[in-house]
Amino acid sequence: MISFISALAVLLIGYLVYGRVAEKVFAPDDRVTPAVSENDGVDFLPVKTWKAVLIQLLNIAGTGPIFGAIMGACFGPVVFLWIVFGAILGGAVHDYMDGMISERNKGASIAQLSGKYLGKPALYIMRAFSILLLLLTGTVFVTSPAELIADLTPSVLSRGIWIVIILVYYLLAAIMPIDKIIGRFYPVFGVVLIVMAVSIAGGMLFLPEYNIPEIRLEDLHPDNLPIWPFMFVTVACGAISGFHATQSPMMAKCIKSEKDGRKVFYGAMIIESVIALVWAAAGVAFYGGTELLNEAITKNGQSGTVYEICKNMLGSVGGVLAIVGVVVCPITSGDTAFRSARLILAEWTGLKQKDIKNRLILTLPLLCAGAALTQLDFNVLWRYFSWSNQTLAMISLWVATSYLLRNVKKLYYTLITALPATFMSAVSMTYILMAKEGFGLSSKIAYPAGAVFAAALFAVYIFMVRKYMRNGAPAEL
Repeated sequence: MISFISALAVLLIGYLVYGRVAEKVFAPDDRVTPAVSENDGVDFLPVKTWKAVLIQLLNIAGTGPIFGAIMGACFGPVVFLWIVFGAILGGAVHDYMDGMISERNKGASIAQLSGKYLGKPALYIMRAFSILLLLLTGTVFVTSPAELIADLTPSVLSRGIWIVIILVYYLLAAIMPIDKIIGRFYPVFGVVLIVMAVSIAGGMLFLPEYNIPEIRLEDLHPDNLPIWPFMFVTVACGAISGFHATQSPMMAKCIKSEKDGRKVFYGAMIIESVIALVWAAAGVAFYGGTELLNEAITKNGQSGTVYEICKNMLGSVGGVLAIVGVVVCPITSGDTAFRSARLILAEWTGLKQKDIKNRLILTLPLLCAGAALTQLDFNVLWRYFSWSNQTLAMISLWVATSYLLRNVKKLYYTLITALPATFMSAVSMTYILMAKEGFGLSSKIAYPAGAVFAAALFAVYIFMVRKYMRNGAPAEL
């Protein structure tokens, strides 16, 4: 229990201290934001700061900090360390920089930013890669709630019917002005997600039958999956997530002041990490160990495991919270995944989004592709989503590093993104070399290859820093 409480405290301190460090590096000012200068009544709209925080939380969270955390908990309480330090030093910095750089570029997508700061080839690669990730995300967040709702409703309402219903909602949320659906309902659901986590935390802390284990620096995964790199990919949204790089530009179009950025982007990520920490702790505390937790996930799936924890720990109220959490929360990330994909396509095609006809032209094919992907196995989709997610985080951090090289007063400030970018480069490469859905190589090959890949990218970064110092002019990373 001491480890859990300490981890919560460190996350709060991280927001108050390291969040200000990130803010100092970026140096927000009083310039007019795109919410005002580009206001189109659809995607560019000023939003109150507290609403922006809760909308950002729902956009980035979904069931990521719940499902990823309980699967990560199968490695044991060592996962607490990754959630805490991954979020403070990596995830929250990633979200803040991506959001603020987008804001400085009229709300541009991560694909557009990649082209500007990493070169033209990166633009086309990232357009395709981002849309693929968003399709995977949207599909993952269709199938998981549809399956749970189908289990809780009469048999006539099958999984397929619920998929259609959810996709129709996605169509509306993706094309309507952001203040009509997302702006009205997301703050409420954001509060529900927080209440759900607080309730579970209270149950663990005050009900005598639950014991949160202390951090142990060992791998306790029942299937003998190595912590490196699998834990760092499994947890994803609770520590660092490339999906967030596709979501932050949405709120970059809506914040009224650059100085709100730390609360909206860095703050929402820290809240998500608190939620992930609670669920990681709940997984091992409720089942009493990683073996029984892993069995529950295998037998019931992630949604069923969450429902079982809530129902038994909190009674009927917990059951309601669980249903809301594992149904509403993924849906509120799935719709913004398709909305973000529409916005990337709009940049690509040049179609103005004020006209609803243009929004439909871009959104309908995306939803058709998502519907086709729902026929694939959920676990396969999740694995590819997880790797794509962390690879995008790696690229986004290098984009932020390139931006900082061009704009910061002191070049050592760029380490705030270059170091986590290097770390995630090693994670991403090592995972795809070792994973079954990748090349299936042994750790003897994958570990050194991942390290060499990360070291090579860091060497390029050092070269660019020296070039920048020598020329005294912005350099392209």
